[in-house]
Amino acid sequence: MRRRALLAAALLPLAARAHEGSARQAGLTAAGQTLLTVWGFQVYRARLWVAPGFQASDYAATPLLLELDYLRAFSGRDIARRSLEEMRRLAPLAPAQAQRWQATLGGLLPDVAAGDRLSGLHRPGQGARFLRADGQPLGEVPDPEFSRLFFGIWLDPRTSEPAMRTELLGPFARSG
Repeated sequence: MRRRALLAAALLPLAARAHEGSARQAGLTAAGQTLLTVWGFQVYRARLWVAPGFQASDYAATPLLLELDYLRAFSGRDIARRSLEEMRRLAPLAPAQAQRWQATLGGLLPDVAAGDRLSGLHRPGQGARFLRADGQPLGEVPDPEFSRLFFGIWLDPRTSEPAMRTELLGPFARSG
């Protein structure tokens, strides 16, 4: 676990470079990409970058970076609300915990317009860090359980979008 935490800490300053197409130099490997379409409307394009040793069956064990390129406008508060709904599909949350996480996410996620890109960096044992396209930090949620469930929206086998999960995982889909 300590080794994973050290790897995550080493990747943190390099995560912003993933926005500039140099994720491979940062030690991350492109896994897959997909397009989320709801009721015929394109919502965002997603790309997943993973650290060495990544296994889909234990996605939360290694650092990963998820990029979302928005194709429509949404408020940060709506993104936070929807994220918590999806996280609740994966695990029961105490009401107070859900409120804290939603308030935290709602406070750090900006409103987005078509063309905006946000990224989330999963840091095993530490939590999640969120970034703008230019690599500027939006904020952190220093809670490993939050991070596991948040990235589980896309990567947990119980996701509401299993085809999207398979596409994001790319060649790693066979490992879980």
